[in-house]
Amino acid sequence: MNAGELLINTVQPTLHMHEVYAHELSADLDDHQMDALPGPGHENTPRFTIGHLCTGAALTRWVLENPDEDQIGQLDIPDIYSELFLRRGPADRRTPQTSSHAPSREHLIKEFTRQHQLLANIVRNSPDELLESPCTWKLGHILTRHADLVMFVCSHEALHLGQLASWRRAQNLPPAMVRMINGKPTS
Repeated sequence: MNAGELLINTVQPTLHMHEVYAHELSADLDDHQMDALPGPGHENTPRFTIGHLCTGAALTRWVLENPDEDQIGQLDIPDIYSELFLRRGPADRRTPQTSSHAPSREHLIKEFTRQHQLLANIVRNSPDELLESPCTWKLGHILTRHADLVMFVCSHEALHLGQLASWRRAQNLPPAMVRMINGKPTS
């Protein structure tokens, strides 16, 4: 088993759980709620959060496919996702924008799953040398290898899904994780 297969076998269950959790966190939200801002500290709307996670997975895949490039090129993601959801790291403090062209909740969940599938394929087929090689990025002084960047996807998604769970509490909505724990997820 190569390093890519070992890595994806390690992270894929977490990525799948994130897909299920994102679905549960948004399953009972209407279109208005998908763009609701309850107040300070909750600037990321549900639509932005899930769309942003799609761009994060697409960006990670692009880095793995283009390890020698300094500038990010075109991502394999619908253009509206880059326009509305792509950020340039923690220092990018732009607030989410609403748009009449924003993807639906259903499209966001499908794209999130698609991005995970594409990421899994590239990781699985990445040579050991690539995954162990240095990766230049904003947190490269802490997470130095391309394999570390893949692991960061799981942390990044968990962080944002936790923010979405907090957003639900601020909206007085029931916890989505309970449905998952009770084995009664929303279809």
